[in-house]
Amino acid sequence: MSIESAVRARYSEGASTRVEALCCPVDYDPRYLAILPQEVLDRDYGCGDPSRYVREGDVVLDLGSGGGKICFIAQQIVGRTGSVIGVDMNPDMLDLARRSAPTVATTLGYDNVVFKRGRIQDLATDLDAIDARLARAPIGSADDLLAFEAWKAETKMIPDNSIDVVVSNCVLNLVDDAHKPQLLREIFRVLKVGGRIAISDIISDEVAPQALRDDPELWTGCISGAFQEEELLTMLEEVGFHGIMLDKWEKEPWQTVQGIEFRSATVTGRKGKQGPCFEANQAVIYRGPWRQVQDDDGHVLKRGERTAVCAKTFGLLTSDPYAAQVIGIEPLTTIQEDERGEFDCTRTRARHPRESKGMQYDVTKAGPSCGSEGCC
Repeated sequence: MSIESAVRARYSEGASTRVEALCCPVDYDPRYLAILPQEVLDRDYGCGDPSRYVREGDVVLDLGSGGGKICFIAQQIVGRTGSVIGVDMNPDMLDLARRSAPTVATTLGYDNVVFKRGRIQDLATDLDAIDARLARAPIGSADDLLAFEAWKAETKMIPDNSIDVVVSNCVLNLVDDAHKPQLLREIFRVLKVGGRIAISDIISDEVAPQALRDDPELWTGCISGAFQEEELLTMLEEVGFHGIMLDKWEKEPWQTVQGIEFRSATVTGRKGKQGPCFEANQAVIYRGPWRQVQDDDGHVLKRGERTAVCAKTFGLLTSDPYAAQVIGIEPLTTIQEDERGEFDCTRTRARHPRESKGMQYDVTKAGPSCGSEGCC
């Protein structure tokens, strides 16, 4: 039995009856649980709460949405101006989510969630749409096959650059190792520039040996398919994410197998560091507490030193998740976009204050007057 078949079988069982072995204790905000059908609450098999990273107005994509719990929580957070898409390959779980959606929508007074059937490592392929297409136009010849392939190439279940935040709750570990790189690339593809990820999953402190990885019970139980903790962060960086953080890391393992610890963690990151580099005479100062740090593009920021950065990097480092750690220094005279030259981002250098103030800057100005309380 393939990994995918084993996962489908076990979670089909989990759609009809609660499987305790798949559960990892999670505390959700009770405000968002009150309107959820009890059946959805009972069939939840997550290990974290990525919904807390969702904001009002977001377009949210939930990978491996199962019975829809995270989608229904996110639906309440994004409000009428946002929308939520759940993707799952299991028909039984999708049936649970789809039949629960009208109940939630009626209570809220708006309907902005949709559930799609597909593999999370292939967010372009809508399996329900394929079934409908084949029912209308069965493939009976090579010409039919070519027409089908042309149609499939023109349609994408989740379009490029369309999602504000991708969330997932204990699902990435269920994907075959051979497909995990494609999975991360697909997440990157569908995110908008500036988009975010919040992935709650099981990670391991050591790489699971092959004997564990060959065990379908352990794989479908979110154990042997887990990313090793450093591996996940490295793969996200290689795909192109920046600002990657282990935002939550449970001290106590969920399970320990043959001395290997498996624990819940939530990883966050962003898309948007790609693009050309232009000079705008901007600088950043790293506040500390470390003597120096290195960002995802190799810039070394020394504590207290004005570091020259391009306009793109300045925008990144003065935004979340970096903003609290740096001071952004704008030039006294703004360089308009069409007047900016190229900036060499392959090296890091300090920026003299006069590069930002202007070489001819010669101002003498008194500070604010002292009041009755004294100066400063």
